[in-house]
Amino acid sequence: MAVKIRPLGDRVLVKPIEETEVKKGGIIIPDTAKEKPQEGEVVAVGTGKRDENGKHIDFVVKKGDKVLISKYGGTEVKLDGVAHLIMREDDILGIIG
Repeated sequence: MAVKIRPLGDRVLVKPIEETEVKKGGIIIPDTAKEKPQEGEVVAVGTGKRDENGKHIDFVVKKGDKVLISKYGGTEVKLDGVAHLIMREDDILGIIG
């Protein structure tokens, strides 16, 4: 899939990773009752931000990183029917692995 959105500034495009669901006892949980995923994969990064002196600050995360994201952070967008999040790099809690 070619990315059609290029984030600007210190924003990052993240594809949430859905957890695999194991049903025990035949209980089915509807999608509306499930929690939002807290893991994702960085699909694209923005141009970066600048400090008060105008010096460019590099990103800590890079494309392909598996990250831990804030539960309700970011703005949801759909690309080719797949949900993605655009969020500030500061909303990423950590890099997994």
